[in-house]
Parts: sequence; structure tokens; C-alpha cells
Amino acid sequence: MNTTTDSTATGGETPGAPVAESARGRSALKAVVRYGLPPALSLAAAIGLWYCVSYLILSPERRFLLPPPHEVLTNSLLDPDHVGPMLDALWVTAKVSFVGFAFAALIGVTIGVVMSRGSFLERAIYPWAVVLQVIPVLAIVPLIGLWFGYGMVARTIVCVIIAIFPIIANTHFGMVSVDKGAHELFTLTKASTAQRLAKLEFPSALPSMMTGFRTASGLVVVGAIIGDMFFAKGEPGIGTLLDIYRARLQSDDLIAAIVLASLFGIVVFGIFSVLNAFVNRRR
Repeated sequence: MNTTTDSTATGGETPGAPVAESARGRSALKAVVRYGLPPALSLAAAIGLWYCVSYLILSPERRFLLPPPHEVLTNSLLDPDHVGPMLDALWVTAKVSFVGFAFAALIGVTIGVVMSRGSFLERAIYPWAVVLQVIPVLAIVPLIGLWFGYGMVARTIVCVIIAIFPIIANTHFGMVSVDKGAHELFTLTKASTAQRLAKLEFPSALPSMMTGFRTASGLVVVGAIIGDMFFAKGEPGIGTLLDIYRARLQSDDLIAAIVLASLFGIVVFGIFSVLNAFVNRRR
């Protein structure tokens, strides 16, 4: 007669289960300390420095230039009358960012693919992509407003101009870095250009393209805010409010709006960082 008892069948736990759970818990705690503690300490140091400047350097008459953190929190971020318009404006900026990113991705990937088709096309297009990257956007803002008006279209164009270069560069790099042996295999199988793009070049270049998307995701938010500041026609974006608060010396609201805009940029960049890591893990 078999007297061995199956721990699973009797509802018991294997002896190693608590040990494994404890090891996982310690590993998670170490990860939190390793990656969460440094930014938490730097944030605490920044807030402490902020308080020092507000109370030790600025006189009470000039403290409005940099109000302490708790005043920004209570007077703006936790006040519905103040934070409500900021969130509405941030949503407008978010819409411009998403549309601008979509156009930048579509145009940038297309140009990157075209550049990879031959050295002549690369030499013909790449210098202009560099010019687009290095030209000061503020210098061409008047022309953009003159040609396209001062509404959402102009804001979207600014986003595309600022964000498109890393997408072009990384798409081109990914395309020309495809393994030559794989190209020869597709040539032997008489694959069409569309098949080569869809089954070889795009999958191989995807990690590089995702790096370009991640970089552009941060730039497109900057472009949307710049567009808000200079093209105020239509719904006000967060950049429009930043300009208004600056003109009115509303430092509490100005800092609160900057915090919200920064958090939005961090969230967008974080989303694409996670997507980038996911793509690299799947390879």
C-alpha cells in the first residue's frame, strides 16, 4: 500500500514555495531600492533646495518669484478653479502631440525607407534632414504662421519638424543594417520588394525604429508646447497658459503648469520606453 501523500492533492504547499516567494520578495525589494531610491533622494534634495531659495535667499517681498512647494500645491494643483483650466489645456496639447507624432512617424519612416534604397537617394535627402534638425524652429515660426495660419495645423507642423529627424535617422540605420545573408536568401527565393520590406527589413529594423520613436516622443511634446506659445488661435494649450501666467507673474500657476507638462512628457516617454523594451525582448 502506497502511503506517499501528494501535497498538491491534499491542499498542502511544497516546502520550497515559501522560500521561493521570499526570494522573489527580496529581489523585488532590491529592485525598488536600486531604481527607486536614487530618484526619490534627488527629488527630496531638489525640494529642500527649493525651500532654501524661497525662504533663505528671497525676501518676503520677492518670494512670489519662487513660492515654496506647499503653496504651489495648495494654491494651484489642489485648487479645482486653477488646475481645471490647466488640465483642459493639457488635453489640447496632448491631442496636438499625438497627431504630430503620427505624422512625424509616417513621414519619417517613409523618408528613412526611401533613403535606404540607394546611396544616391541617401546623399540627396540626408543633408536636408540634417538642415531640418539644426535650423532654429523659432526662426521659421513666423513663416509657418504666415503660410498655415495660427491654429492647430501650425502647431502640428512644429511638432513634426522637431520630432522627425530621429525617426528618419534610426529608420535608415535599421534598414541599412539588415544582414546581407538574409538579403541574399530573399533574393534566391525571388521575393518581391514588398515581401522583402514586410518580412525582412521592417522586422529587422524595428528595434532601431522604436529607439527613434522613443526619442521623438519626448521631442513632440516640446514641439506641441512651443506651438501653443506662438500659435494661440483656437483652443489654448498648456504652452498658451504658460505664456499667460508668465506675463501675469502668476508664479504658483506657472510652476504648476510646468509640473503638469513635465509629467505628461515623462508619461509619454515612459510608454515608448516600455514598448521599446518589449520589442527588444521579443527579438
